[in-house]
Amino acid sequence: MLTNPLWTLGGIVTLPLLGFSLLAVALIIERIVFWTRLKRKQRRVVREVLSLYRSEPFSAIKKLQNHADLPIARIFLAAMELENPTAEEFRLALESSTQGELATLRRFNTLFQTIITISPLLGLLGTILGLIRSFSSMELGNIASSNTEGVTGGLGEALVSTVMGLVVAIFTLLFANAFRGLYLRELASIQELSGQLELIYRRFHQGVRNYASTD
Repeated sequence: MLTNPLWTLGGIVTLPLLGFSLLAVALIIERIVFWTRLKRKQRRVVREVLSLYRSEPFSAIKKLQNHADLPIARIFLAAMELENPTAEEFRLALESSTQGELATLRRFNTLFQTIITISPLLGLLGTILGLIRSFSSMELGNIASSNTEGVTGGLGEALVSTVMGLVVAIFTLLFANAFRGLYLRELASIQELSGQLELIYRRFHQGVRNYASTD
């Protein structure tokens, strides 16, 4: 039976590993909340905006302003709030705004990758330190008098630190890959919806505005 908490059995490296695990859990919760809210609201809002924009562009803009916390709303507003843009200007506004929103969709990716990379290395470091402790407790040539507690403690430290490093890395990797998949699908959705908005602008508004500008 273990008499000490698990995070003390792996030696000094368990402290940063525990910190990384808590950080990973906090980031994962934040991303789950972000993506859940995004998926629940964004598609519905965009459908309503695209329907309104055909005949009531000002109402569509107002609705987007009421949902400016959504990335797609900020992207659409960047183009729709331009004053009499050409089709090329409208498209460029959508594209540049999309690029600006990518950081929000990929938020914490660097931290996830850092945790995934460093955690196994910390586990390996703990393994080496544990083996060093074990060997230092052994008296070569006189095994019977060796410090068995130090030997077994060092081996336990090596194994626990390795397991902790791998668990933290694997756990974080699973969620990081899931969030990457959500990001790629969201990017494809934004490109599709931006194309629909640009088509509506070309068909319903560009000709009217060009005519108004020539009067």
